[in-house]
Amino acid sequence: MKTVTSNDVTLHVQVEGPETGPVVMFANSLGTDLRVWDLLLPHLPEGLRIVRYDKRGHGLSDCPAAPYDMDTLVADAEAIIDTLGLRDIAFVGLSIGGLIGQGLAARRPEAMRALVLMDTAAKIGSPEMWQDRIDALRTGGIASMADAILDRWFAPEMRNDATRLAPWRHMLTRTPIEGYIGCCAAIAGADFTETTRALTLPVMAMAGSEDGSTPPDLVRTTADLCNAAFHVIADAGHLPCIEAPEQVGALISDFLKETGHV
Repeated sequence: MKTVTSNDVTLHVQVEGPETGPVVMFANSLGTDLRVWDLLLPHLPEGLRIVRYDKRGHGLSDCPAAPYDMDTLVADAEAIIDTLGLRDIAFVGLSIGGLIGQGLAARRPEAMRALVLMDTAAKIGSPEMWQDRIDALRTGGIASMADAILDRWFAPEMRNDATRLAPWRHMLTRTPIEGYIGCCAAIAGADFTETTRALTLPVMAMAGSEDGSTPPDLVRTTADLCNAAFHVIADAGHLPCIEAPEQVGALISDFLKETGHV
């Protein structure tokens, strides 16, 4: 287990693979931790240096009081990059992780080789929508919204399988409320439309066909901003790395080869 300090917050980081391997860095979604990538990793090329981390307020990382902002979340990713001495990074961002990736690509283009945007957008929702969610969370907690969130996360087949769904419900509901709300506030204030339009590095985007949080048309609009290849993952929701890891792995593997990363 590794830790990195960013602005007095301790972040949990997991590094796998050879030190000299091509770096692929992952940032996960709201209400999940770095285990969201577990099913995907076996479907990626061998020899990669895989870097995963729990963003602040999630998993084993520190949970400061809400609210957070996107500049701070991007700075956390920068702290990991600088502490570990990472370069030529292919960054894979899921949902809020995709926002972090877009911010990082704009701020640190010299460190980035390629960007994968998974079920995310340059702007997600409106400040009013996120404030309504924050108010509801403050009143009833995450458990009160879990069913609605899981409906957006997964396609019907997954939602109807209680055994498969249970671990993800636990991961969601055990997320610290301050961490969840803090990241909601960060999403509310984020709009990377113009900086993402200006990106010049290779970008690939994908979305689950049944995604209720960032529907395919929203993700496609962001892909069009930066001339990214765009793929729809059939019969998957907001977390296709869980529901369709083999297909997602194949897309990412092909993208890494196309960009000369492997």
